[in-house]
Amino acid sequence: MALQDLGAEVRRLREGTDPASIGLPPGSRRTRGVRREELAELAGVSADHVRRLEQGRRHPSAAVVNAIARALRLRPAEYERLCALAGYIAVDGRVPREAGSGAMRLLERFADTPVFLTDAAWNVVAVNGAWMALGAGASNLRPRDWNVAWRTFSHAHREISRADDDAAAFRATLTARLHSTSLRYPGDEQLAELVDELRTTSRSFDALWRAPAIVAPFENRAVFRHPGVGDIALDGTLLEVPGDNLQAVVLTAAPGSADAGRLGEVVRARTGPAVVRVGQGGPG
Repeated sequence: MALQDLGAEVRRLREGTDPASIGLPPGSRRTRGVRREELAELAGVSADHVRRLEQGRRHPSAAVVNAIARALRLRPAEYERLCALAGYIAVDGRVPREAGSGAMRLLERFADTPVFLTDAAWNVVAVNGAWMALGAGASNLRPRDWNVAWRTFSHAHREISRADDDAAAFRATLTARLHSTSLRYPGDEQLAELVDELRTTSRSFDALWRAPAIVAPFENRAVFRHPGVGDIALDGTLLEVPGDNLQAVVLTAAPGSADAGRLGEVVRARTGPAVVRVGQGGPG
């Protein structure tokens, strides 16, 4: 089944690629995407090799996987998935940490809704103005201040609280996703250092790491203590940003509630940029 899945993915990527986007003339085409012969030429293999690969009858070498990825100009997340299906580690083996223009525009469009972007290792890479208005941003005093997992297990925000059930679910979600990321990026030394530190300093993290939950859709409630308006209860929803291999956490209040009113008040009072790129200088 693994070879069939790999073959289906290669065919999907080939057929989903715009020929012009990889330097091929559009011409007159009876089928969508890039022709098998074109991919073979660009990747430096035979058309029969590509055909057998797509049929699930051949396991490619790591060099062939990389050649196909370069030929189709795959995005980081697509490349990582192709490597995983083939049973290889990506060339760099590191968690992508850059937010592209599309991801940044996502933050801008939620002008009245707090949103922050993280990479797959839970490093916050950007926040919008509504998030900053909550007053719960990290300080950059410690190397990992902008890592959500580290703040949750080792140095929690005093401005954010959760009910016991919500807190337990949030910790389980963080750990399960971080565990999944570590399997996908075993060569990322910064990620390995973060996990080692958390397992050493947090018993709860270590226990969850030993028996991680299944990665599932994320929804969680948190209370933000704002010095001007008081407590604001917000529901967090996690959205995947697959092109950049990022995730966005969107925080909303119940429509018409007092929390929605307080959130609107602090957002309207804030001045500053619509989007802020953030991060930390140390590992993790």
